[in-house]
Amino acid sequence: MSTAEPYCGGENFDLRKMLLCGKHLHLNEKTSMFGAFLQDLASRNQLLQMRCITSPADHHVLVLDPQTGVEREMIMFGSNSYLGLANHPYVKERVQRAIEKFGVGIGGPPLLNGTTCLHRELEERLAALKGTEDAMIFPAGYSANVGLVTGLVNQSDTVLYDIYSHASFCDGLTMSGVTSAHFPHNNISRLKRLLEIHRQRSDQDIFVGVEGVYSMDGDLAPLDVLVPLCKSHSAILIVDDAHGTGVMGHNGRGTAEHFGVEGQIDVTMGTFSKTFSVTGGFVAASKPIIDYLRFFARSYMFSASLPPTVIATVLAELDVMEREPELLARLWENVRATETGLRNLGFDLKSESAIFPLIVPVGMNIREAARRFHEAGVFVNSIEYPAVPISQQRFRVSLMATHTRQDINRLLDVVEEVWSELAPPKSAGVQPTQSVAA
Repeated sequence: MSTAEPYCGGENFDLRKMLLCGKHLHLNEKTSMFGAFLQDLASRNQLLQMRCITSPADHHVLVLDPQTGVEREMIMFGSNSYLGLANHPYVKERVQRAIEKFGVGIGGPPLLNGTTCLHRELEERLAALKGTEDAMIFPAGYSANVGLVTGLVNQSDTVLYDIYSHASFCDGLTMSGVTSAHFPHNNISRLKRLLEIHRQRSDQDIFVGVEGVYSMDGDLAPLDVLVPLCKSHSAILIVDDAHGTGVMGHNGRGTAEHFGVEGQIDVTMGTFSKTFSVTGGFVAASKPIIDYLRFFARSYMFSASLPPTVIATVLAELDVMEREPELLARLWENVRATETGLRNLGFDLKSESAIFPLIVPVGMNIREAARRFHEAGVFVNSIEYPAVPISQQRFRVSLMATHTRQDINRLLDVVEEVWSELAPPKSAGVQPTQSVAA
């Protein structure tokens, strides 16, 4: 270890210390130290990242237990497949037909040989879903956010964004070199003041970036307030609706539908990795914006197109969303049942989406709690410090339309058991859920 580096070991060693120490170490030193950290977690049965799933993605899955190496069935509450479409018979049949016609890949970028009639059909369907003139497909949600920011903004422009905005949006800001400023989460008065300040300073474009549904807390950006606010200041509104598409609104068209402002969002970004259960992303906007981005979004121009199998999956799932509206209704029945159950356990929360943040009390060992969930057969995702402040560590529970009432009751039973056994006295339940970005 470097002689200038203080000792970084000990039983309380965490990721924050790893990051701090790693800044002062050579590559072999910091990788060795991190390897020892992972080995220590594994020795205490607390290394639960990358659990290997050996069955189709559904509300129940088979998981290869990292400690025993034995397959076990678990109830999946960590998936963003909100409508449970990943294993839908119609979707699988549609993908098989696409393989027979198009094969499994393309081998080229969209502007050259990477566009099939399936790709264009999906772009048209996505534009219709979001109430825009056109849409374009990216190989990932991350590249969609990075591409739209770096492609659209000039360094003389200004971007104002919610402090909880996704890392991909923030990375796009860094890459673009644009002037930017964040405002406190959902603080509309602060945003209004920033808009006034920056509009007085310049007549260049001002962009406002928010998320329809924020992934860590499951709360919503008030688009019914943001749309007129942005219009009154000639600002361009960008909405990341990754977690809202397929979930929010009477027909699942997204958060804009939920707030009654469909067709009024300047630029909407979404992903295929949530409701659609695969990979990829998209941007929906006016035709001039999309035409421009096709040539100036580098993450689009210089990436290979998604394979026909993925495109066919999303097309089939759009069909299912239209033909089986009962899936969305069932999802919201599950959301309400879970909310009621958690509130009965003393958790202070109100769900606006299919995401439930269970804030871990300070003093409760989140890794030990994660192990208890795993051993009880309930698959949930733990979000640790320093990804969030120590007071905002949490388990993020995601609901699916395919969950049964028995599944939800089992989740509630295990939550009650874990909190009663591990939470410090007088800390049952969750405090009001304001946290940080994903």
